[in-house]
Amino acid sequence: MGQDAIDSKTDASQAAADQRPGTALITGGGTRLGSHFALNLAHRGYDIALHYNTSRDSAQQVAEQIRKLGRRCELFALDFNAHEDPGQLIIDVLAAMPDLNLLVNSASAYDAVSTAETDRALLEKQFGINFFTPYLLTRRFATQVGSGNIINILDNKIAYQQYHYSAYLLSKKTLAEFTKMAAVEFAPAIRINGIAPGVVLPMDSRSSAYLDWRIEGIPLKQQGVPEQLCQAMNYILDNSFVCGQILFVDGGEAINHIGRNSETFPGGQ
Repeated sequence: MGQDAIDSKTDASQAAADQRPGTALITGGGTRLGSHFALNLAHRGYDIALHYNTSRDSAQQVAEQIRKLGRRCELFALDFNAHEDPGQLIIDVLAAMPDLNLLVNSASAYDAVSTAETDRALLEKQFGINFFTPYLLTRRFATQVGSGNIINILDNKIAYQQYHYSAYLLSKKTLAEFTKMAAVEFAPAIRINGIAPGVVLPMDSRSSAYLDWRIEGIPLKQQGVPEQLCQAMNYILDNSFVCGQILFVDGGEAINHIGRNSETFPGGQ
């Protein structure tokens, strides 16, 4: 190979490196949807800062998959509820991966408890993970990174008033409102959006009869898959004119509320 060809190949490699999108931080990236988001972003060319709390083994497995794709992946362990300032995670990631420009707030705490059964400790746990943490991470991202994208992972339950999940649902509803408020505050340098998944990765404890019942209430009559949520994420990242939006990816479940009326009353008028 001649020197000109070598120089050309080197220039092409440098150009490709310059076009890499940067580093993405995914909270709760070692399990469930977080791991799918991490792998999706790695396929897009991002290096990955993978946060986990207790799921060290699964986080390491995800990291190995990412590295096999030729992307860098660093692990960051932090218990958000035990740390005075969850935003410290942004500082730690920047020290190791200074090209951080995407934050995905995917870590979540989920407890099905009604208001009557919720005590202060549970309320603080749900809001600590589901709202205070992404709020403080957003603050640090804005002050320390200054530009890029933030994507908050919500839940299509924010369209409902399901008091059976009182503290959890209120924390996610609050995060949804914060998504829109922060999008206004930090635009145009930072685009902030949200994704509200529906029935995609139900817990292993859910029975097939339960899933069939849930699917019956979805206009598209199907369960979603993680790839569809990744497509939503890609759309948000690729469309630079999308700001402050919450994209429901749930087969239309969240809008399937006709309401009771005399024409649908089983006993007649």
